[in-house]
Amino acid sequence: MAMTNPNNQVTQGQFSFLPDLTDQQISAQIAYALKNNWAVSVEYTDDPHPRNTYWEMYGNPMFDLKDPAGILLEINECRKTFPNHYIRVTAFDSSRGWETPRMSYIVNRPKSEPGFMLERQERDGRSMGYTIKPYSGQQPEGERYGSKR
Repeated sequence: MAMTNPNNQVTQGQFSFLPDLTDQQISAQIAYALKNNWAVSVEYTDDPHPRNTYWEMYGNPMFDLKDPAGILLEINECRKTFPNHYIRVTAFDSSRGWETPRMSYIVNRPKSEPGFMLERQERDGRSMGYTIKPYSGQQPEGERYGSKR
């Protein structure tokens, strides 16, 4: 399946097929974003479906912050608040007059990632339709990865 790798991890954004980034590596990526004058935001979700592009923001986008340590502090606060959620960092470039995502990568995952199933539907005229459904979607929002939050 295109959305998961052999370790059955959700693969969204940059670095998806690499091992999880360390805080030092995350800081280096933040420094790169800040060097390019990109605004950085921290977002979280318990629904990482590929079509769910709008995750919840943790705090406000950090437009004027110039120190990666401040953003890493925000990431760690989000990790404490939502330890069983997916958390990502997104950097936005506004040099063309609108916010364009330039980088996005996951910095926190639940301990268990159940993955997705591909459901096939037979349609008229021998055509097939496909739907992607998360196994975690069988649980209520906030309880998908073993914790109520």
